[in-house]
Amino acid sequence: MEQGDGSKAAQLQAQFNRKFQHYLDKSVPHIKERWGAFAVVVLIYLLRFSFLHGYYIVTYGLGIYNLNLVIGFLSPQVDPATEGPTLPTKGNEEFKPFVRRLPEFKFWYRSIRSFVIAFFMTFVPIFDVPVFWPILLMYWFMLFFMTMKQQIRHMIKHRYVPFSFGKKQYGKGKGGGAGSSADAASAGLKDDK
Repeated sequence: MEQGDGSKAAQLQAQFNRKFQHYLDKSVPHIKERWGAFAVVVLIYLLRFSFLHGYYIVTYGLGIYNLNLVIGFLSPQVDPATEGPTLPTKGNEEFKPFVRRLPEFKFWYRSIRSFVIAFFMTFVPIFDVPVFWPILLMYWFMLFFMTMKQQIRHMIKHRYVPFSFGKKQYGKGKGGGAGSSADAASAGLKDDK
């Protein structure tokens, strides 16, 4: 009898995991909506945290964890300091694109999961440890500025930019590519009139 209950529970868990993974997979192309949902979850956590005036250790741990995620998101998968340069330094070298150590989707998923877990931890009184919160806040800001300073120096030293917006894209509009010659020809026709 117990084994039947265990297998039924395992089947339900497997079914839930499949359905959850299905919805996660469907959310991958919807970047703005995912980050909007993340902002809502963060806002809900911050509202709960501000009304409780407690759970500073939970929030500090959440901040450290998310700082670690940000560093992983901004770092290249292959460290140029140990593996050698991955971006071309001369015009005749092959271009190797920036590959993150922590991809955007995993960054989003781990961040939102951490806020949801921290939210539920605020319902457990054992995690409400009395601490002097300004010291934790000051220490977190010190860690943030020191790690960001180190990360920015690493980016400057190895000449990589972890963001793709603002870079030139070929083949779209007037930026060049296959459509640019047709645009130039039609622009010349307009000028002749």
